[in-house]
Amino acid sequence: MFELRDREMASQIVEKLKALDVNVQFMHVCGTHQDTLVRHGLDSLFADTGVRILQGPGCPVCVTTPREIEEAKAIAMGGSILTTFGDMAAVPSLDSSLQQMRAKGGDVRVVYSINESVELAKNLPDKEVVFLSVGFETTAPTAAATIARGIPENMSILSCNRTVPAALDGILSSGELNLDGLIEPGHVSTITGLSIYYPLTEKYGIPQVVAGFEPLDLLMGTYVLAKMVADGEAKVVNVYDRLVKEDGNAKAREIIDRVFLASDVKWRGFPVIPGSGLEPREEFDDHNARLLFEDRLSDLEDEYPEPPGCQCGEVLRGVMEPSECGLFGSACQPTSPVGPCMVSSEGSCNIMFKYGRRA
Repeated sequence: MFELRDREMASQIVEKLKALDVNVQFMHVCGTHQDTLVRHGLDSLFADTGVRILQGPGCPVCVTTPREIEEAKAIAMGGSILTTFGDMAAVPSLDSSLQQMRAKGGDVRVVYSINESVELAKNLPDKEVVFLSVGFETTAPTAAATIARGIPENMSILSCNRTVPAALDGILSSGELNLDGLIEPGHVSTITGLSIYYPLTEKYGIPQVVAGFEPLDLLMGTYVLAKMVADGEAKVVNVYDRLVKEDGNAKAREIIDRVFLASDVKWRGFPVIPGSGLEPREEFDDHNARLLFEDRLSDLEDEYPEPPGCQCGEVLRGVMEPSECGLFGSACQPTSPVGPCMVSSEGSCNIMFKYGRRA
């Protein structure tokens, strides 16, 4: 399961969990937590302790909407070079994914960072280069810092960046799930600090822990959360203090605020979530692809349907396990994905399939 030296400590934590005698349902918001949970068999361990952990909308590629993908396709087919990450390029949407647009004449290129897009724009000054930017608070600072330093005149950003807390508020307010606690992502929290989570606990009376990504991190975070439930406490507890500090990374937050403005956006599987998007501020209008290519986007619909049979939206809200989807493991596999949750390495369907949980 994991390193031999950690097994004794893991067994002690599991026994302490059993001793709490709880029957609780938690949610995490991170694809890396899901990978740890399934890859190391922690979900099976937790099942014997009365703890169930659901994956929420913790996959940036997965929550990007079909409409946003259509925006990117329209920009690419209009003659610009579209750059984005590999997982994003592979997400199916209507008649084709972004990477399949190449066969139709679109110039779509996979990059590993926004800096590669900057270099491409410098090397091709006669071409418009558009970077499709996805991610949460962890990747937004890099995009913001690059824009703030100055990017080539022929480069722009199609921002699909989002922030985590507003989505959690949406889940808790919807009433779809009976959640007893939240496990918050360590990497996001290194940027945000802890203060973003306090309003959720105050509003909903729900305990939260910030946890790291090693098996023992997740085990300990789950135990601390379960103990708060057993003790009738509702607090925000940081069990990843070797990296996450109370105030987070002030410089990273400042650069996000300098470049981006909070906007109201839909998430895949969700209605519009107020203040959960990041759109470039007015001073960066010359690099905002939605404004620069408004003519190419004007014929798009306000919304586009999910691929037929795809239930990624339900998986992202935690109301369905991947195995409950009728396409999972049959029509929908990593080599022939129907939805983004099977494409992205942070998607719950991809993770469950990868580690053999196909029943």
